Amino acid sequence: MTPSGPAMGKVNFDDLKTAFSGKTDSDLTRAYWLFKAINSNFLVANGPKFLDIALALRLPVLTIVKATIFKHFCGGEDIDDCNKTVAALYKNGIGSVLDYSVEGEENEANFEHTTGEIIATINRAKGDPSTPFCVFKTTGIARFDLLEKVSAGTKLSDQETTDYKKVKDRFQRICAKAFENKVRLFIDAEESWIQQAIDDLTDEMMAIFNKDTAIVYNTIQLYRTDRLAFLKASHQKAVTNKYKLGLKLVRGAYMEKERDRAAEKGYPSPIQPDHASSNRDYDAALTYCMEHFGEIAFCAGTHNEESSHLLVRLMADKNIPKNHPDIWFSQLLGMSDHISYNLAAAGYNVAKYVPYGPVKSVLPYLIRRAQENTSISGQTGRELRMITEEKKRRRTEK
Repeated sequence: MTPSGPAMGKVNFDDLKTAFSGKTDSDLTRAYWLFKAINSNFLVANGPKFLDIALALRLPVLTIVKATIFKHFCGGEDIDDCNKTVAALYKNGIGSVLDYSVEGEENEANFEHTTGEIIATINRAKGDPSTPFCVFKTTGIARFDLLEKVSAGTKLSDQETTDYKKVKDRFQRICAKAFENKVRLFIDAEESWIQQAIDDLTDEMMAIFNKDTAIVYNTIQLYRTDRLAFLKASHQKAVTNKYKLGLKLVRGAYMEKERDRAAEKGYPSPIQPDHASSNRDYDAALTYCMEHFGEIAFCAGTHNEESSHLLVRLMADKNIPKNHPDIWFSQLLGMSDHISYNLAAAGYNVAKYVPYGPVKSVLPYLIRRAQENTSISGQTGRELRMITEEKKRRRTEK
């Protein structure tokens, strides 16, 4: 990659013509009605029940899901299906992170199938600038209860010990393939009570594969009160053990579940007390990474305009090229295009998560996307407002 000029310190996220340049009029109309539906708390809260009933009655609900929410938030049902989405994003200077988003299938055969699918995405990404990262969730290749026991330090049975050796083998095979293919790999963060096992596995892989450049990236959820300190400790560990720290910084995705479990089990919630506290730690994390730039490669996974502006300014202050390979921005497909497309148009490195998988198997992911849109402060209203303004702008220009 040839670095472009230094960052100039400002990007206009209100440029809706650029933000929606990848969408046709019909795409905008579908997105408008989709976010209208998501804006209904009743539909989001009761949608999973309606889906279960419809599936039990063998109603053609999957056809409706595929044409609406699946089409908006997913790239397709398999890797080849995603090629059109990947090409369309790359035409606008945006990379793709192929994300096999099948969840909740906990047996060895499915874990091996998922491992094969993740490795297939890494093979697809090899040497292709349109797919600069791959990603996986550890619960896609390991039982949740096993990760919970390992994280808690609970003694494992002989069978569990054998099963965990298989988990570590799958984890290493995936990371080794990423290293072999020179493809950067995000390892997603998950619930706090299984995260210790994920962190330990990821640290082990970074020590092996990040000696010269960042291949393996851990994910830090800054809506947790302890993660800023964890970031700093991770950096010191990397310096001590002479490897480059790879990080993806996000706010988080399990807030309600985390708070409910803490209340149920009687321990202090690990979640920040308010949105402002999450923002404070997120921006402090960005600042820390920039202060130690060269030792840390990182991706700002954010739908927040102010945090995106902050990173742009920090890059400008340090005179770092806008497309330096060790700094990326990332958003989810179907969300915050005003951030993704305008950053890419300005010359910054941007990658969209592109989930895929059979429609029925991806339903848990899609339900979570809808629920998160209602919980992210102002997200759905912001998407609706921008879509409405862009539709009005296009009518005026005709």
